[in-house]
Amino acid sequence: QVQLVESGGGLVQAGGSLRLSCAASGPTFSNYAMGWFRQAPGLEREFVAHISRSGGSTAYADSVKGRVTISRDNAKNTVYLQMNSLKPEDTAVYYCVVHKWGSYDNPSAYAYWGQGTQVTVSS
Repeated sequence: QVQLVESGGGLVQAGGSLRLSCAASGPTFSNYAMGWFRQAPGLEREFVAHISRSGGSTAYADSVKGRVTISRDNAKNTVYLQMNSLKPEDTAVYYCVVHKWGSYDNPSAYAYWGQGTQVTVSS
């Protein structure tokens, strides 16, 4: 039973930056690899980034590589997504989720989907 609460989204101009935060409940946060996904209206859920339990390994979608950094602070039960050089194509609801099994870029491998946070990038 994990609850994840995303925050930090908003409206920004293209080229701007946002830092999304995901606050997790429970003392076993460090047991979980984590990921960020996003979903735009009418589109499928899309992998954004993944981070290992310790934070020592990360992976990114090609669409965001070089512009996005995933990090975590296990002492704070929080995972972050720093997004720079934002593009209109980044507009979506962003979700922080727990990686349970399988390929890290597959949304079916994740659990505990929460409310998400809206990111809107204007051109």
